[in-house]
Amino acid sequence: MIQTTSFTVGGKELSIETGRVAKQAGGAVLLGMGETVILGAATMSADPREGLDFFPLTCDYEERKYSVGKIPGGFMKRGGRPSEKAVLTSRLIDRPMRPLFPKGMRNDVQCVAMPFAVDQSYPPDVLALNAVSAALALSDIPWDGPVGAVRVGRVGGELVLFPTVEQIENETDLDLIVAGTKDAFMMVEAGASEVSEKDMLKAMEFAQDAIKVICEKIAKFAKEHGKAKREVTLFKVDPEVLELVRKQSGKQIRATIVNPDKATRESALSDLLKEIVALHKTTTYAENPEKQAFLAEAVDTIIKETVRDLIIKDDKRPDGRKSTEIRQITCDPGLLPKVHGSGLFTRGQTQVMTVVTLGAPGEGQTMDGIEEVENKKYMHFYNFPPYSVGEVRPMRGPGRREIGHGALAERALIGVLPTDEEFPYTLLLISEVLESNGSTSMASVCGSTLALLDCGVPIKAPVAGIAMGLMSDGKTFKVLTDIQGMEDFCGDMDFKVAGTREGITALQLDTKLTGIPAQVMKDALAQAETARLHILDKIDEAVPERRTELNPNAPRAEVVQIDPQRIGELIGPGGKMIKKITADSGATIDVEQDGRVFILAENADQMNAAVNMVKGLMHVPEVGDEFSGPVSRLFGRGAMVEFLPGKEGMVPIEQLSVKPIRRPEDVVKLGDVINVKVHEVDSLGRINLTALGVKQELAGLEDNAGATAPASQPRGRGDRDRSGRGGDRDRGGRDRDRGGRGGFDRDRDRDRGDRDRAPRQEREPRPEPESRPEREAEIRPREDGSFPKKDGDAEPTTVARFRPKR
Repeated sequence: MIQTTSFTVGGKELSIETGRVAKQAGGAVLLGMGETVILGAATMSADPREGLDFFPLTCDYEERKYSVGKIPGGFMKRGGRPSEKAVLTSRLIDRPMRPLFPKGMRNDVQCVAMPFAVDQSYPPDVLALNAVSAALALSDIPWDGPVGAVRVGRVGGELVLFPTVEQIENETDLDLIVAGTKDAFMMVEAGASEVSEKDMLKAMEFAQDAIKVICEKIAKFAKEHGKAKREVTLFKVDPEVLELVRKQSGKQIRATIVNPDKATRESALSDLLKEIVALHKTTTYAENPEKQAFLAEAVDTIIKETVRDLIIKDDKRPDGRKSTEIRQITCDPGLLPKVHGSGLFTRGQTQVMTVVTLGAPGEGQTMDGIEEVENKKYMHFYNFPPYSVGEVRPMRGPGRREIGHGALAERALIGVLPTDEEFPYTLLLISEVLESNGSTSMASVCGSTLALLDCGVPIKAPVAGIAMGLMSDGKTFKVLTDIQGMEDFCGDMDFKVAGTREGITALQLDTKLTGIPAQVMKDALAQAETARLHILDKIDEAVPERRTELNPNAPRAEVVQIDPQRIGELIGPGGKMIKKITADSGATIDVEQDGRVFILAENADQMNAAVNMVKGLMHVPEVGDEFSGPVSRLFGRGAMVEFLPGKEGMVPIEQLSVKPIRRPEDVVKLGDVINVKVHEVDSLGRINLTALGVKQELAGLEDNAGATAPASQPRGRGDRDRSGRGGDRDRGGRDRDRGGRGGFDRDRDRDRGDRDRAPRQEREPRPEPESRPEREAEIRPREDGSFPKKDGDAEPTTVARFRPKR
């Protein structure tokens, strides 16, 4: 039976339906808002998986191009690997769902969100999270939900729920996603333009009010139409084994944990674990294999308990720091030669090298998702090699973690980057993690700031990031600044905040608890601001003065504005002209539809050459303009000179040299570069050039500088350039020989006699030609099958301008 519910949240209607589709899944819903429809499905395996020490949860967001009426681009029409947006949305779903499953659960659980139809006014990512939450709540899977999720924007100073894509991109200075239960925050993801901590908290509280409504409606719908929850076997460490390890080895574990060096500490703990397990396998539980299976898990549990007790009860961290203390920081901008910009950031045993590369606008990343997003001109990629944690494993493509950390660093910096008009480059930043002991994503933000400053990118302000942790026993909440790996592993929260001195640019919250109280969030934000300002002080010390120009290794860019109607002229047929400019100058050129021409060059010579070529090609020559160009063609009438890329003008033979010459080859040859001046632009737009009155460097034309160009001769029909046929060829009169052209005899031996022509010497002299207007006045309309006649002609005589086609 189909069951539906709908309710209003933030002025928008949200509807949920179950019982129509995917009825064999553990739970399935169709969730809609506007014309966006999402399928959410959740299924659990019948039995737990043996040999695992973690909960095997998989969350997948499956994009389908048909949802927006697109056919996938490229060769693979079925679709390939998930897009970056799909990976980030999958993480968005996983993070608030995972903590609400029972501890010790080992059954495989798979949650799938699939947009069937997408209305760009209602982005599908947040709706997908709500769809999975509803599917889990209705399913037979044990889960302590539901979870609600909303997106918050700030438009014109007012907070808005579920803003449209257009509002997010153009109108809001805050893009905040919050997920939580009806009582507390579970996950936060934000990008902002230097929003204050106070305003961020206000937006989160605004989101929580809406989340409470969503959670209550989903819970009521699940109670009325959901399935009964299944009983599952939960993994628990045998209490007897746990107590034995705690009693006999607790002090030894505590002493091993307190060590500031990660490698030494982890090596010692690993050796201690092996020692404890081997001891009890051969003594206490030598005859009990079932108890032996719990020994390693019991040691891990005691390690976590000890770390938490040290911090919560004794206010003592594993490396000896206070709760608000930051590890030692080192900033090294410009460490690498040749690259466009680099920055090495080290905080304790966490170290990241970021390298920035500048490119042309056309080198941006092509986006082929279901969102209507333009090509990206700013990209940040994050790499986490195994040597950074002292491990050996195959190096493959980026996983979800790498993609997520890169996106967080990208979001942290995008708000301070210059606009395309201010800085017409494509930006690629790659952060290489060299050492890892907590918060490499925030280290990549700091390393990126150093690299951008070293490159000379005019960012609005430096950005720094810090990771906050949390230890809690349910009553006491201890917020930790600059958490390291062990504190992240054993703690309850990973809260990352990035920003400038003025405010927050990015924020991300994950928790292992069933929610973070609002007061804890307030304390964490205040503590993070203090830490962020401390790191910014270190960055300012390393880069006391900003570059006024780009790094010498970086390419130069310039924008030339042309008439959009002449873009085709610049590009040329088949890209001929743009390819020629690129090849001749060595620069990279991108042309936008609005007429902006982006020129990227490695040095000033390349830039000047490309700019001059583009401007020259777009220049409309006027009389008196001087140019320099190669001789491209020679013929009897004169020489053709390519005075601008793709533009030729004729230098008549009388305008070529002050010396009397019979042929242009007497003074120039193909490829010779001569200086010319526009002598005339005729009514047809043809350019007549002169080499006289212009200083020349070519031997044989030295005397041209002091000469005066003679008056130009009008080009007749016979004088026009016939593409190398010769401008002076004889078009002849009516009596010229029309035969002997080869191929066949035009006369075909036919009798041309009986015309009663008088000998040439006896013919009467031909009358002087009359003026053109009078001749045209005498022309009569042509009769059918005849040629025009003049008054008084006894025989039809062909007029030259009406000569029939050959």
